[in-house]
Amino acid sequence: MEGRKRRRYIDYPRNGRTGVRRWLPSWRLWLGSGGFVLLCLAGLFAVVYVKIDIPNENALAAREATVYYWADGSQMVSVGAVNRQNISLDKVPKHVQNAVIAAENATFYKDHGVSLTGIARAAVNMVSGGDTQGGSTITQQYVKNTYLSPDQTATRKVKEFIIALKVNNRKSKSEILRGYLNTSWFGRGSNGIQAAAHAYYGIDAKDLDPSQGALLAALLKGSEQYDPGLSKANHARAVARWKWILDRLVDTGAMSKQERAHYRTFPEPRPVTKPTSQAGQIGYLVDVANKFVKSATGLTDKDLARGGYRIHTTFDKRRTHQLEKAVADVRKKNLDPKKRTEDTYAEFGAASVRPGDGAIVALYGGTDATSHFVNNADTSAVPAGSAFKPFVLATALQQEAEQYGDQPRPVDTAGDAEELRGALMRGESAPFVQAGKKLGLARIRDLVLRAGLHKESLAQLEQTFPLGTSAPSAIRLASAYTTFANGGRHAEPYAVTKMSHQGKGVAGFARGEPQQVLAPAVAQEMTATLEGLGWRALSPLGGESARQPVAAGATESGDRMKSAWFVGTPPPASTWSRPSGGAPGAGVRADRAPEEANGTEPTTAITLFRNKPGAPRLLPLNGVGGPDTGLGTSLPPRVWAAYQNAT
Repeated sequence: MEGRKRRRYIDYPRNGRTGVRRWLPSWRLWLGSGGFVLLCLAGLFAVVYVKIDIPNENALAAREATVYYWADGSQMVSVGAVNRQNISLDKVPKHVQNAVIAAENATFYKDHGVSLTGIARAAVNMVSGGDTQGGSTITQQYVKNTYLSPDQTATRKVKEFIIALKVNNRKSKSEILRGYLNTSWFGRGSNGIQAAAHAYYGIDAKDLDPSQGALLAALLKGSEQYDPGLSKANHARAVARWKWILDRLVDTGAMSKQERAHYRTFPEPRPVTKPTSQAGQIGYLVDVANKFVKSATGLTDKDLARGGYRIHTTFDKRRTHQLEKAVADVRKKNLDPKKRTEDTYAEFGAASVRPGDGAIVALYGGTDATSHFVNNADTSAVPAGSAFKPFVLATALQQEAEQYGDQPRPVDTAGDAEELRGALMRGESAPFVQAGKKLGLARIRDLVLRAGLHKESLAQLEQTFPLGTSAPSAIRLASAYTTFANGGRHAEPYAVTKMSHQGKGVAGFARGEPQQVLAPAVAQEMTATLEGLGWRALSPLGGESARQPVAAGATESGDRMKSAWFVGTPPPASTWSRPSGGAPGAGVRADRAPEEANGTEPTTAITLFRNKPGAPRLLPLNGVGGPDTGLGTSLPPRVWAAYQNAT
């Protein structure tokens, strides 16, 4: 009929309503809209489900090794390919299977291969920057291990979800568990339970007892955090999770309380070892490069073990070999464990960092990465001792610079700085304790943090803090000292210049500009002071007047010395001169131009300490090297001199 209103399919705004009610949707509209959205989502899911198919599992066997390159572009080492030995499920003891299921996915035999709550939790964590690994079922983890890239993206999570559903429909739970156990990352270069059993216990998987199986199951949460051989903190975490998994087996009915009572002693794995391809310094270089890669990109050891990466490092082949030879020569000439028991467990660590940009050009991590796994160049367990005192002086000078600028300093203030400088030369400690009280320990701490030391390596802010109770690594200490050589600017140390994966560049390696930490005038005063200390340490090289190298000293007043350090930057050859009766090179020359100070000559930190494996503390250096080494304090300067003479 002509005057009749045409009926609307969607009654909105609502007819016959006034005011606010006219704009409030009816329950029919809510229901219809919700149903439409669900229908669209279901349709979208169906399309995606059909389009995404299970990839070829054989692609795992074709993965490439990861190649590391020296700074000059030549190949350093090829790591991989994937260390994996597939075994059938009947070769994995039932108690090991149960431990893995109890730890990772207790509902494995009942679920449909996916966890909606886990996916939601992972999505929230991805947005918030939390752990993206949590919440996945064993099926999802198997899919991720076998078919997908390590990228933490929404697209990859959707693929993981769809493929997990399809795998769960097409494969039996036994097949999925077998695949998961054969492809999971356990650390120590091992993919799969068989390789892991050999890496940690030197046995086949079939011979693992329930206690050992519980530890290997604990490693699935992340070997970087739970491999007990990597650090004391790791060991504590591993023990706690091992206990939890055994208790979890009881809770799920997979183990009786009586059997659980048999396993009270933690099953210590064999020591960490490196493959022979990483012998000498190569293993230490790879470790430092990997640490930088993980920090820059968010990748994990598990991701890197998948292979296919090309990693270009900052390491200078010639300098690395020369530093290794310098340590070996000094060790051979001065240390004889068969003759002196004090020489046993003596360890050297060293690192060279380029002042201008922070590139780590060389390091010495130990005698051989395949036999001595702990990286002495990157350990935060050796007190800096007197190597820390220059930062106290620098704090005092910087405070003066900020307070007075170009104005004349009051006599008493200038006297404080001079007293500190003299105390540094004489190896005295009391003035530095007093300086800590005057300056404030927090101010000293803040300066060394800006200069590149890690907060985790710093000691408590107690009276002895200015005396070097903190324990920075050789890499970080060398990096901090570059601040003096670089006109007061500090560049964060780095070990990788670029990286690619299967031909595509990996982001994360852009370098920031060096930050101004000290006034240029303060940096120049510090280089002059350190140069004087350096000449004093190196001129006699073993004589009576060489007992105070630039950074050797007691860790705290009255304590037997447990570490000796030397940190130096060689002056450019064009500005070099030898003082009367002296030997070449130490510290940095204060009279060289800024562009020369910012050149390619690296700052090198060398440390000596004694560390007995398993001992809770470092051993004293008393008697190391015999009576002519000044409690070993002359040995790091000798390494530095040999290193410089070789270059």
